[in-house]
Amino acid sequence: MASLELDPASGRYRIRFRYADREYKRSTHTKHRRVAASALGQVEETLRLLRLGMAEVPEVPEKVDPGDFIVSGARSRRERSAPSPVRTLGDLFRIYQQELPDGSKETRTLEGEKLHFKHLLRHLKAGSRVSALAPSDVQRYVELRSRDAYRGRLTGPDTIRKEISTLRLVWNWAKSQGYVKSPLPVDRVVYPKRDEKPPFMTLAEIRRVSERGGLDKRRVDELWESLYLTRQDVDALLRFVGGLTREPHVYPMFVLAAHTGMRRSELVRSEIDDLDFDSRTVLVREKKRSRKHAISYRRVPMSGLVERVFREHLSTYEGDGRTFWRRGAAKLTEHIATNHFKAALSGSEWRCVRGFHVLRHSFASNAAAEGVDQRMIDEWMGHQTEEMRRRYRHLAPEAHRTAIDSVYRESVA
Repeated sequence: MASLELDPASGRYRIRFRYADREYKRSTHTKHRRVAASALGQVEETLRLLRLGMAEVPEVPEKVDPGDFIVSGARSRRERSAPSPVRTLGDLFRIYQQELPDGSKETRTLEGEKLHFKHLLRHLKAGSRVSALAPSDVQRYVELRSRDAYRGRLTGPDTIRKEISTLRLVWNWAKSQGYVKSPLPVDRVVYPKRDEKPPFMTLAEIRRVSERGGLDKRRVDELWESLYLTRQDVDALLRFVGGLTREPHVYPMFVLAAHTGMRRSELVRSEIDDLDFDSRTVLVREKKRSRKHAISYRRVPMSGLVERVFREHLSTYEGDGRTFWRRGAAKLTEHIATNHFKAALSGSEWRCVRGFHVLRHSFASNAAAEGVDQRMIDEWMGHQTEEMRRRYRHLAPEAHRTAIDSVYRESVA
């Protein structure tokens, strides 16, 4: 079965044995025959167990050598894994940023993540060991962030949730890479409650409420963030912008945002081939809905105004394939688009419209007010939450009046 022999070169004993029609020689690493005989006995016992089927060599020959397995007494040696480069929270964020593939995320998303990292490291500390992170540490972070103030306002629960979500995203990435072993301990974290955002209100409604007085600046700002423009307001706004002498893309961009509900990033990303005048649809390139694809798509019907404006807009096309371009062929970015939006409305009665998102909300709100099927609105908007639906669902007064009349149709005043 097995035998001892002296290695003349080293003067140490080695064991010679056969297994599966192959001969093996393994050193006992000793010059003492008694110690070597003990190792020989272990080899013979292992061979006996293999022969009786009471042990078997693991079927991973590239990782477990049968000879070493038998000499070790039927104990396979696990490969020693390299130490994880992620030891601290600072390591976690740094390596994530280094290994993130180029182009996998929007610039604005990356900027948001960096801001979240800044706050997470400030309260959780860059030198904190990831293996020691406990639920109490995350809960403490929520409490500390709730006390942070910016421009006189405390950090809201939604912001804190987004920061913890970023931490979870990066942690799960590290776990998939084998850098951390345990899941992030956030399942029982408790967040402060917040008030639901108020329903969307018209210009007239907000002005009426604010003119009553008694509201602080924060409350007034919240009201203006709930602004939506009626169809008449939208028409008046577009007539105003259309009468300005500015970059050739400004008016068409306002029109497309107002009549499709496209986000600012989607406007900047738009290409001329997305405008299909034959089917009268606009293809929207979005990045928020799908986690699997870098770009996903939705289609929105093309209104008559969009068709007229863009047939004229593209008749003098000077761009590089994108729908909107600037004079001198300079690339239009989201930041520049925002600057042009503000500049167009600055000093006018429309300066209360604070961004392209107001036109997006107005698009959904006006569709709801006209009784458009909610499923169709969701399809046009691309990304809708139940909370957002509730904010503009009250804007279908005729449907509500019909419903209440059907309940109390027999009542007498």
